[in-house]
Amino acid sequence: MTASSVRRKLFAGLACLLAGVSTWAATVPDTIEQRVAACIACHGREGSSTNAGYFPRLAGKPAGYLFNQLQSFRDGRRFHSDMVYMTRHLSDPYLHEIADYFSSLDLPYPRVNTSTDASAQSLAHGQALALKGDAARGIPACVACHGSALMGVQPGVPPLLGLPRLYIASQLGAWLTDDRHALAPDCMTDVGRKLNSVDINAVASWLAIQPVPANIHPAKSPPAPLPMKCSAMPQ
Repeated sequence: MTASSVRRKLFAGLACLLAGVSTWAATVPDTIEQRVAACIACHGREGSSTNAGYFPRLAGKPAGYLFNQLQSFRDGRRFHSDMVYMTRHLSDPYLHEIADYFSSLDLPYPRVNTSTDASAQSLAHGQALALKGDAARGIPACVACHGSALMGVQPGVPPLLGLPRLYIASQLGAWLTDDRHALAPDCMTDVGRKLNSVDINAVASWLAIQPVPANIHPAKSPPAPLPMKCSAMPQ
């Protein structure tokens, strides 16, 4: 086989490959489901994560909360290399479209794994912080902002149940170490800085093993009054 015939075969093969790619690209539907497919790689099928991993569930969370988080990754208030890379060139209208899509998903939660290495004393401490807070230290209860069922509040407060322990602990730790921020009033920074590592491990361990209630939807209005005059939107 001569060099010229080899080149002809290579060019012919490349042309076929390009033609195939062009045909495949033309058949990919331009839908929001297709455009957010990359999210599923980490967050699970249609944004409905399991409680075994690190990444949080997206399905059914308040759209305002999801938009604020996407915007915070893009604008530097939160940092995760993959999220920063994926959002850095996206406009606010597109972020709203993504947030609205995941918020609209109504998917069941996976079964919660109730096994834990936390001690009974630690779990009791976590339960007290979640349901009662610690008035002496100026720490409000989680239920004061996240709803009595801890399933979030519209339009911008996320649920705390059905999340991996590691994720909850890491986010509380990020507030404590000043690695995560929100638009003012940044009330979780005020709360987070009053927590210590024992508090964080306790409340994360307790929240992670709580069963998800039958009504998985966020409450429609915030409890009144909210502690520390916090806005529900920027968390």
